[in-house]
This record gives sequence, structure tokens and C-alpha cells, in this order.
Amino acid sequence: MINPPSSELLRAFLTVATSRNLTRASEVLGRTQSAVSMQIKRLESDLDTTLFDRGPRGVRLTARGEQLLPFARRITGLLDEATAAMHKGPLEGPVRIGIPEEYSQSVLPQVLAAFSERHPAVEVTIRCGYSAQQIAALERNELDLAVVFDWHQETTGEVLCVDPTVWVTSKLHNLHLHNPVPIAVYQPSLWCTEFAIRSLEQHGIRHRVAFSCETSSGLKMAVSAGLAIAALSRSNVPPDCRALSEADGFPLVDSSRVVLRRGPLRSSDAIDELVDMIRAGFTPLRHRAADP
Repeated sequence: MINPPSSELLRAFLTVATSRNLTRASEVLGRTQSAVSMQIKRLESDLDTTLFDRGPRGVRLTARGEQLLPFARRITGLLDEATAAMHKGPLEGPVRIGIPEEYSQSVLPQVLAAFSERHPAVEVTIRCGYSAQQIAALERNELDLAVVFDWHQETTGEVLCVDPTVWVTSKLHNLHLHNPVPIAVYQPSLWCTEFAIRSLEQHGIRHRVAFSCETSSGLKMAVSAGLAIAALSRSNVPPDCRALSEADGFPLVDSSRVVLRRGPLRSSDAIDELVDMIRAGFTPLRHRAADP
């Protein structure tokens, strides 16, 4: 039976694989050359294989050694992460985050709940609002993090996903067949004028504003109730509704990026940890939003 290698032997293997020379590897590890050589022989014995070819100019990995290399890196890397985590004290302090309403009932509640459970000493404050409001709050140092939409491809930060905006109609009412078509819009909203309504005008689609509100939940209610169609993020389409496509005669409104921005004045381990969890939370959405 093959014995699982110890982390000490794997670290010696990685050092020799990197330096390609036992003498240099022994200097890095602070051991004698013979001791390092014995470690490699022991690892080869434990794995029942040859990991290095020895030559007058040093050593080189065999095919089996090349196969072990990525696993050794992953194992030692995870051990280093675990050690660092165990030596780090519990996270604490305030974290202020701004989120858009579009994700306040889907991605972010699970992320924020998991973060609070894992780090109960961290005081999380959440502000739900429009992207322009969140960006302004970041600049005033009222937020540490903000998830915002970027329609003009101008906002700096980490792109979490691309979530296109589409016209959405109720499956039951099919109001998109009306002429003029009744639409629901944010009021007031420069985005509705520049993107949503302009997309209809550019395609010669006659329309009338039948419903206005200040929230995406209001738009979704209007669509589901058969009052109007509305422009919504593709990932945010209600289950009783469907996205309209070019085949229906309706264009894509935009291909906005969902961006995570950080405030420039504060940093902490708690903020970094929440960034990692938000990034992971948007990973499945990145794939769903890309589906037509």
C-alpha cells in the first residue's frame, strides 16, 4: 500500500524541483545535501516511483515527478492557508456595504448571512440603493464596498459578472404584442431614458409609460400582474415571466457589468474576507446570466 507523503517531504520535493539542484535546494531548506537527498529517496519509496533523474548537472523531474508537482503545490498551499487562518484572531470591526436591489433577494442575502454566521464579531451595515447613490457614498467614505452596475464600461473595480438587461413580459398576458406596448420604468431615471426607452425608439417600437416606480421589485410586480413590460436584468426575471428576444422584435437593452468597488480609505481583514465571499457568491450567477 502506498503511504501518503508528509508535508515536509513534499516541501523538499518542491524545493528540489524548483532549484533543479540538490546543493541549492539544501541551502534553501537549511539542511545538508545528504539530508535532502534522503528526504527525496524516502518520498520516492513512499510513493513507489522515481521522481527525479539524476545527472552530472543536477536533477530533472521524471514524468511521474511532473504529475506530482501540481498536487504538491496544492497540498502545501492549503496547509499554509490553514496555518495562517488558525494563527489569525477572530475578525471584528465594521464593514459597510452597498448593494443593488436586484441582488438583495438572490445572491447577496446568502452571502451576507453566511459571513455574519462565520464572523459574528464583525458589524455589517448594508445600504440598498441605486448604483449612482452607492458610488457617491463610496467617495464620501460612507461605504467600504459597493456592488454596482456599469453600463458605460467606465466604472473601475472587479467585474463579478456580466448581467444583460432584457425586456421582460408576463407569460400569461403577452403585453409585448400590444401597439403601443405598455412599459414600466424607473422614475426618475436617466438610465431608462438613455438605454431602455432609447432601445425601443431605435427599433421603431411604439410604446407608452403605463407604470413608474423607484424599485426593481415594483417593475417585476408590474410585469407579473400584466400591467406592462419592463427592462430587467436577465438573472432577475420572475419565474412567471420571460425575457423577450430579437425573435420577438425586442432588442437587448444593455450588457451591463456587475462590478465590486472598494472604498479607497479603509481596509481590513474583515473587508477582504467579505470580498472573497461575494466573489464566490456571484460565480454561479456568472454562468446563468450568460445563458440566452
